[in-house]
Amino acid sequence: SIKAIESPNKTDDTTWLTYWVVYGFFSIAESFSDIFLYWFPFYYAGKCLFLVWCMAPVTWNGSQVLYQNLIRPCFLKHHETVDKVLGNLGTKA
Repeated sequence: SIKAIESPNKTDDTTWLTYWVVYGFFSIAESFSDIFLYWFPFYYAGKCLFLVWCMAPVTWNGSQVLYQNLIRPCFLKHHETVDKVLGNLGTKA
């Protein structure tokens, strides 16, 4: 999905690809932190509001904000390493 977002051919699917990238990172982080966070009152309501913010059809939605400020800079810094690792996994498989 990140490769599709960063490709020069932009279409309207970029919005949803951005959402799915952010949702994937959120799901990974949540799998580690959910064991502690579910004890907090209104955790699931806050989680629901966060996901609605990520899907909101506005220019400042959560997916765009988080992708542009956190995920994209990290990806651009490490994309060559990720490509090498995935290439090695592909040849070994």
